[in-house]
Amino acid sequence: MNIIIASGNKGKLKEFATLFASVPTMPSRQFKIIAQSELGIESCEEPASTFIENAILKARHACTEARARGHEGAALADDSGLCVEALNGAPGIYSARFAGMHGRTPVGGQSTDTANIEELLRQMQDVDAERRSASFYCALALLRHAEDPAPLVACGRWHGRILTSPSGEAGFGYDPVFHVPDLGKTAAELSSDQKNAASHRGQALRLLALQLPGL
Repeated sequence: MNIIIASGNKGKLKEFATLFASVPTMPSRQFKIIAQSELGIESCEEPASTFIENAILKARHACTEARARGHEGAALADDSGLCVEALNGAPGIYSARFAGMHGRTPVGGQSTDTANIEELLRQMQDVDAERRSASFYCALALLRHAEDPAPLVACGRWHGRILTSPSGEAGFGYDPVFHVPDLGKTAAELSSDQKNAASHRGQALRLLALQLPGL
């Protein structure tokens, strides 16, 4: 079965490839993962107010655009982000564009991830240690086809705290400032296996895998 990943985020695509290789589904099933960019499909707008709604919109867009290009297959979309308690859940669904730089490089060659982290730390500069709780949230939606009225949906949440400065070189996004107390490291200091075992995306994909026999 072909599954189109409705994302252009290289970090996410790499994680999905690793996760699909490690998460047991059905022994008799083989899933071929195709990034939507391989089919020339651009990212769609994300106008909804929740992760789940945006994930469904993105998966439906990928299915529709793939069919227009003569490619039939299911589509899996991820909408995820960082929710900080002291910021009333922000950046939330705006995590990728928190610094207003989604899809383009900030002035001076600074990466979008770096700009987003700096904006987060700026907004949290007066937040004391006791109020720096946060969580990564992931909503996955898998549509069998563009008109699928009953998508498979699974969600995961990864709890942690926001540091006052980045630490670690691995991962992407807000990983360098997301500290995981149970592991004593930031998400950017974890190995790929450690991160996938604990992360919001890993949790959601394992839950989704339990539903795959129903496809």
